Amino acid sequence: MEQGELVSPFPSAHGHLTDEVISRPATDWEQRYRRTVITSDTVATACVVAAIGIFFGARDAANWHEKWGILAFGTELLVLGALAVSRAWAPAVLGQGAEEFRRLGRSLFAAVVVLALGGIALTSRNIKLWIFVAIPAIALTTMIARYLLRLRLHRQRKDGRCLRPVLAAGSPATVRDLIARARKLPHLGWRVDAVCTADGHGLDGDQLDGVPVVGRLTDVAGHVRRDGYRVVAITPDPHWSPDRLQRLAWNLEGSDAEMVVAPVLMEVAGPRLHVDAVLGIPLLRVSMPTFTGGRRAVKGIVDRLAAAILLVLFAPLMVLVGLLVLVDSRGGPFYRQRRVGKDGREFTILKFRTMVAGAHEARAALADRNEGAGLLFKLRRDPRVTRVGAVLRRYSIDELPQLFNVLTGSMSLVGPRPPLPEESAAYGPDIRRRLLVKPGLTGLWQISGRSDLPWEEAVRLDLRYVEDWSLALDTVILWKTLRAVIHGHGAY
Repeated sequence: MEQGELVSPFPSAHGHLTDEVISRPATDWEQRYRRTVITSDTVATACVVAAIGIFFGARDAANWHEKWGILAFGTELLVLGALAVSRAWAPAVLGQGAEEFRRLGRSLFAAVVVLALGGIALTSRNIKLWIFVAIPAIALTTMIARYLLRLRLHRQRKDGRCLRPVLAAGSPATVRDLIARARKLPHLGWRVDAVCTADGHGLDGDQLDGVPVVGRLTDVAGHVRRDGYRVVAITPDPHWSPDRLQRLAWNLEGSDAEMVVAPVLMEVAGPRLHVDAVLGIPLLRVSMPTFTGGRRAVKGIVDRLAAAILLVLFAPLMVLVGLLVLVDSRGGPFYRQRRVGKDGREFTILKFRTMVAGAHEARAALADRNEGAGLLFKLRRDPRVTRVGAVLRRYSIDELPQLFNVLTGSMSLVGPRPPLPEESAAYGPDIRRRLLVKPGLTGLWQISGRSDLPWEEAVRLDLRYVEDWSLALDTVILWKTLRAVIHGHGAY
């Protein structure tokens, strides 16, 4: 037996002792990262609470301990307790996706509710300060700290560190898709190290896209116990009956491996998926996508309010850009174009002009040089683009006037790309689902490669947004858009 391995003395799920060798899972970095996040949240909360208590309590030094010290200490304990109860420090959600920030937000909201009820019960006059100043400041500080920690973790993952070893088990085609996605998105932290298939063979003999095929689907639990994989990813295959999946889950007990089952509805995720027990059977319930209702109303209010604020903030820049466009080439500062919006209704989009006058009429002469994917027309070195226009396009500054479209309600801050009428006319029934929501100033396509994306991938991302929209997803997209614009990748 090698050092670091142990024999389990406990009965297996089948009731008999097992003598399988179980490797210690490689979770050191996960535990370190979790401790770092907990420390970061604790320090951030303590700093905010201390700063508020000292600053405002200094005015009433005689009663500082009674009025401010107790409230400060109680607020910190309440916030940290809410984080623990809401499992905001669970390793499975740290470092990826929007769920980490959703749990953080729910924890702080719960702390606000408890704090407000406590203030009413104690008839405290100072409770408003902690509700309306302290908790929002803690939320801002902890979220920024967590985001910075996540950036550092993602850089390490791109260098091949801090990855979770994955054993993928399913049909070769679905496993190959999983391998491709894991390699394309290393920041998610998955590294497929081994594969099990129905017959123990891959499409390339003993390998599948360079990953070794270590056995059959019936051997999954044994390989996990011997080699210490952290994730067992189950992809669709006729072999996986409910009984076999249940027995695999039993056999993985005690191995510290997380079992993840990919549903047949691969592109449906987020808030639309729910697991319910119906008639004693666990069922995956897929709720209908929401195109109206309260959340959509909130989205519309947030869109218009944010657009108004951004227009005020960017007004000096927009005036400067307009003057540069006028000086650089003949024509007006703005370019107006008909686009197709929600439910197929056309509207006029507003952008800074980045091409010479008459550019649209010259498009036919450049048709044979089109480098765009699918129905898109794009040229990396388009001769119609002006010098100022090239800079504006690289950093998406030309799209700032679309904030007026958001303000008037024809567009949203986040949504699918607004198509041209001729593009929309060529849409099939599936692609037309993009028109069920308002088009966006940015979207999943913007943060995933922009003009470098294949047409099929751009469509897939737009449809995924339409199906799985949420306010949390909008927040993540807006945040990542800033990084995509700064780097300028895929914009031309």
